[in-house]
Amino acid sequence: MERKAHAQKLMVLGVDGLDPKFTKRMLREGKMPNLAKFVEKGACRDDLVLLGGHPTITPPMWTTLATGCYANVHGITGFYRQHPFDLEAVTYALDSRDCHAEQVWNCTAEAGLKTLVFHWPGSSWPPTSDSENLFVIDGTSPGALGMATSQTEKEFTITGTDKVENPKFLSNADPNVVAICVVEELPDRSESDGRDWNVGDAAGRLDRMAICDDCGPHPTPRIDAVQSPIKPATGWANAPTDAKESVLLLSRGLIRRPVLLLKNAQGVYDSLAVYKSKKDAEPMVVLEMKKVQMNIIDDGFDKNDEKVTITRNMRLYDMAEDGSYFRCWVSAAMNVNVYETWHPQRMYDYIKEVCGPTPPTSNMYEQDPEIHECMMDSWEFNCQWQSKAIHEIIKREGIQVVFSHMHNVDLLDHTFITFCSKTLHTMMDKNPTGQKAGISHEEYVQWLVGVYEQTDRYLGTYLHFLDEGWSFIITSDHAQVASSYAKYPHLGSVTGYSVKAMEEFGYTVLKKDADGNVTRDIDWTKTTAIANRSEDIYINLKGRNKHVVDGVEIDGLVDPADQYELEEKIMTDLYSLKSPITGKRVVSLAVRNKDAVHFGLGGPECGDIIYFLAEGYNQHHGDSLSTFEGEEETSVSPIFIAGGPGFKTGYRTDRIIRQIDVAPTISAIMGVRMPAQCEGSPVYPILDWEF
Repeated sequence: MERKAHAQKLMVLGVDGLDPKFTKRMLREGKMPNLAKFVEKGACRDDLVLLGGHPTITPPMWTTLATGCYANVHGITGFYRQHPFDLEAVTYALDSRDCHAEQVWNCTAEAGLKTLVFHWPGSSWPPTSDSENLFVIDGTSPGALGMATSQTEKEFTITGTDKVENPKFLSNADPNVVAICVVEELPDRSESDGRDWNVGDAAGRLDRMAICDDCGPHPTPRIDAVQSPIKPATGWANAPTDAKESVLLLSRGLIRRPVLLLKNAQGVYDSLAVYKSKKDAEPMVVLEMKKVQMNIIDDGFDKNDEKVTITRNMRLYDMAEDGSYFRCWVSAAMNVNVYETWHPQRMYDYIKEVCGPTPPTSNMYEQDPEIHECMMDSWEFNCQWQSKAIHEIIKREGIQVVFSHMHNVDLLDHTFITFCSKTLHTMMDKNPTGQKAGISHEEYVQWLVGVYEQTDRYLGTYLHFLDEGWSFIITSDHAQVASSYAKYPHLGSVTGYSVKAMEEFGYTVLKKDADGNVTRDIDWTKTTAIANRSEDIYINLKGRNKHVVDGVEIDGLVDPADQYELEEKIMTDLYSLKSPITGKRVVSLAVRNKDAVHFGLGGPECGDIIYFLAEGYNQHHGDSLSTFEGEEETSVSPIFIAGGPGFKTGYRTDRIIRQIDVAPTISAIMGVRMPAQCEGSPVYPILDWEF
């Protein structure tokens, strides 16, 4: 078949979590001038909405955008993949070998177009085509480039004070509070084809689901911290007479870096000089108040405690004028020499030379204005680095098609968007568990505004491509809502079992210890059903589900003949759940696996029951229908804007544009074949020719 290309070059700018409704608000207020130019020159719906698929979670939805088919076809149905018979076992759904559908970038590359896939967290890694025209970078974690492969340690804070005698590394992070949409370590896969589960393998190829006590706003999580003494400076090769000294414990306390607290010309302590040792005449870096120092190269240790070269960022954000106290933020550390997820690997050599090594980003769930500024500065640097890297690869490799992904909106929103709900914020003022005192609802909303302004600056770095004849698509996987009553009910956990509601109904039973205290382990001899992976409920079925109890393998509990009636009872109970505040239902929809096909779900990769929380009671995203909205003009819907050659200019369509339509629209514009399993169709009304 002869195909005609209507564009010679195409750039897909994916921004995880970018909300069309809040974007419209920002455009109305004139706060996203660069995106306004894309909209002015492009084609889209007036509301900018893309009808999202389900579940509204990063890996499945980026896979849907890439393949043009729903989750029940491509098989990535959650943030995790559920083991086919072990209900305790899951693995991250970020491996392209688990995807049952073809990605559209294979179509462009195999048609002779040099194609770059840059950090696309939906079935992009490892590459699934041998075409020499396909260039793929990472995609093994949603948060940031290299987070699963290069990150060697978490971010933390350091407090220096003259009130203590000895330095201490305090690992205080609560293991039961897990950041949504974050993978910090890539699990090992099978040595054969990467899809074997290897149950019980000592290498830890599987993760075990954790118990989630409360799926509402968590209290501010505890974070790793270092406490260091401040003393008069002694034994230094080159220290001012009035300097004071302290020490930074880095790499989980395995590395010590001596520091000097220095005075300014006015005699006020306001900077921190970091040295490799007291013998050095010059510091590695000088930290000035309120300024993030980026790309600090140092020694570090990886997860196997092997010494590596790392890069990190630091920010001194508080210091007493008399030098008796300081607080410093230290970013995650990144191994600068990880090439494994660059294809071809030679790209990383010139990117390191021109742009610097893969930078860390920030994901601290600490509701603190200073920490928020650290996160914003870190993501600002990441946005600049990524744009520069993409530009460099396009120039060096002659790239004609780009699929890119930026995750700043999603991760930053997760740290505070709950408190953008005025209703919930008012409730928490009366009972402030989980809320940082002293931050108003209006301030949180301004944080959200700042994230979108940052994103506009990032998107603006690509505007010149429009004048150079490139076509573009701006899109997202989902967005996030500020829900009015997100604390209720205890359902919808992305990263663990949702126990409380299921326990109250008697379906999930937890074990008790010798003293009769409830433990955090499920009693599979009494449990008939469990809820996990955001919106799935699995029946503990005989002949399908197996468990090891006290070293003995046992079968599931529910006879298949009783499955239908048990599902009916569970769905009835779900609909009976009511908010203790409003008295209204908190589950909007619950269907059997076979009926979930209406929502692009169902089949062997999904639970026996699929449910969605009601609007206003859902969390940020992942547990609701994709059309839900929240306070402050937030929504769960993804965004879609297209423009350049092949698209109409300044055009608005009434057509419902679906997430599965993005890949076939790309195929039509570039004149290549459709992905093999594609269910969508080109968005005909916005094309500038008759298809």
